[in-house]
Amino acid sequence: MTKVLQYGEGNFLRTFVDVYFDTLSKNGQGMYEVNIVKPITFGSLERFEKQGNKYHIILRGMENGQSVENVYKVDCLKNVIDPFVDYEAYVALAKDPELKIVVSNTTEAGICFNGNDKMDSFDGITYPAKLTKFLYERYSAGLDGVYLLPVELIDNNADELKKCVDKYIELWSLSADFKKWNEEKNFYCNTLVDRIVSGYPRDEKTKAHLEELIGEKDELMSIGEPFGLWAVEKKGNIAEYIYEGVHNIEVVLTNDIGYYKKRKVRVLNGSHTNLVPAGLMLGAITVYDCMTDEKLSTFVENTLKNEIIPFVSKDIAATTVFANSVKDRFMNPFLNHQLLSISLNSISKWRARVLPSFKDYYSANGKLAPNLTIGFSYLMALYTSIVKVGDRYEVNLKNGAVEFKDDLPYLEYFAGGNSIEQFMADKNVWGEDLTAYAGFLDAVLENVAKIKKGEVLI
Repeated sequence: MTKVLQYGEGNFLRTFVDVYFDTLSKNGQGMYEVNIVKPITFGSLERFEKQGNKYHIILRGMENGQSVENVYKVDCLKNVIDPFVDYEAYVALAKDPELKIVVSNTTEAGICFNGNDKMDSFDGITYPAKLTKFLYERYSAGLDGVYLLPVELIDNNADELKKCVDKYIELWSLSADFKKWNEEKNFYCNTLVDRIVSGYPRDEKTKAHLEELIGEKDELMSIGEPFGLWAVEKKGNIAEYIYEGVHNIEVVLTNDIGYYKKRKVRVLNGSHTNLVPAGLMLGAITVYDCMTDEKLSTFVENTLKNEIIPFVSKDIAATTVFANSVKDRFMNPFLNHQLLSISLNSISKWRARVLPSFKDYYSANGKLAPNLTIGFSYLMALYTSIVKVGDRYEVNLKNGAVEFKDDLPYLEYFAGGNSIEQFMADKNVWGEDLTAYAGFLDAVLENVAKIKKGEVLI
């Protein structure tokens, strides 16, 4: 038995990682048991309890020119643990010798260090802090290490996670032996994931159709596309637990996933992130809506061609082929990929997914990337429209008021009416001062003013 600890119960992990381990088990390539841990207090596990940790995913899209709707029942989930309620169950996982793999998806903002975190705390501390406590329990039990496979979309995600763990070891004055154990026994493997997941159906018609396909009601069902790629850095004996080839998703073990990551983050995620604010403010609801709108689809096409693809790799042709497949995936009529869902944590996403292309274009051309600047302007127009309504942060769009979600300090900052200039200059937000790019601040302020007057910039 190979046991997996998964930090996060959301749609993506369940439609990507869990179905992979489930497929391996059903194909006779080992037995896998996934144990989900809820990483934050928000959210309920009631649906898992109600359904005995069973659920279905439906992969909908185009294959060989034909539309497909493939249903998979996933039943590899053993336990779904709320550590804020049952901390002992969480610690028991740390002391389980059959645990081999730790997967996490805590968004780009999740892998971070906070010098105020205390080892005797749990609620409110960062994911890396929680992980450090978990690993210390495992070390104290005299057990071997694990393979850590974060899927957060930041460069060198596992390396960054390890840096945070090392900082907590130092902050909390943990023993040199534990530090050595973490260094030698745990394998932090950088990864890249690629599958568009739209999650639970939003409309009753689709929900009823899928329940008919499944043959039962399922409050945990999740919709994804047929395409799936997981590139995993090859370390230790990981090939004994993570198998290459196509097992619902395609898995690649590699010594260098840099190209896969750069290509995916910039082309797919970057074009998504640049599109979403404009799409939302122009009345679109889904990615498909954007791709069937002439102005928005041309905006995506031109941004990819001129401002993203040239800076991914010297092999422009290969990246163009991938970009064309991405556009086809965006055109998947089944996904119903909600722009509002993609907009979660847009600030950290823009920094990780779009800023690198923006910088490369600026460096190569000595001027601003026009469409990426417009995309950022729509982002700032969106955030400066945030208002606090009770405990919610909302934005009034053409289709009505919607709740907007991001890190609380960003929401509070803009709901408080603070300036775009100060925010763009904040190195803690962007890693650098964005106003240092000649003309960027002026262009953004001018664009935001036009957007607020109802002008369309694309």
